[in-house]
Amino acid sequence: MRIVTMLAALIALHFGAATASAQQADEPELIFKKSTVFRLLSPDAKLATYAIDDPGVEGVACHFTVPEIGGWTGWAGFAEERSETSLACRQVGPVAFREKFEQGEEIYRQRRSLFFKKMQIVRGCDAKRNVLVYLAYTDKIIEGSPQNSTSTVPIMPWGNQPAVRCSDYLK
Repeated sequence: MRIVTMLAALIALHFGAATASAQQADEPELIFKKSTVFRLLSPDAKLATYAIDDPGVEGVACHFTVPEIGGWTGWAGFAEERSETSLACRQVGPVAFREKFEQGEEIYRQRRSLFFKKMQIVRGCDAKRNVLVYLAYTDKIIEGSPQNSTSTVPIMPWGNQPAVRCSDYLK
């Protein structure tokens, strides 16, 4: 009985826990999903494309695509999602930094399995070239994954506003 109670608590935590902290982006905006594996009696496997705005840098948006496992275990959230992620980030307005940041600071995190796997997007600054560098990767508590994707955003002037320097905002 105790094991059942613990399992129920962990499942409730999984489905009820917020995936974003104060430092992270809000929930991503779903742009579209595309089926990749047809399943007759259960949900299809899909690729899902999402958009997020960088919570620490105004004027930068990222789009990422992640696979979603189909079948009943995928639908219920029990399947371990695949590690592949693609990422593209762009300047979409004048860049303004909300606060100083550290290299590799996490801007978004998403669970990819019930307990142990998560996908993260982190931000850095190439000070020499004045370019923001974004890295998406998946990790596990026991063993990490080499699957990753990188995107860069050269900080450019916008209208009559000069380009800010990302190096000025590094901790």
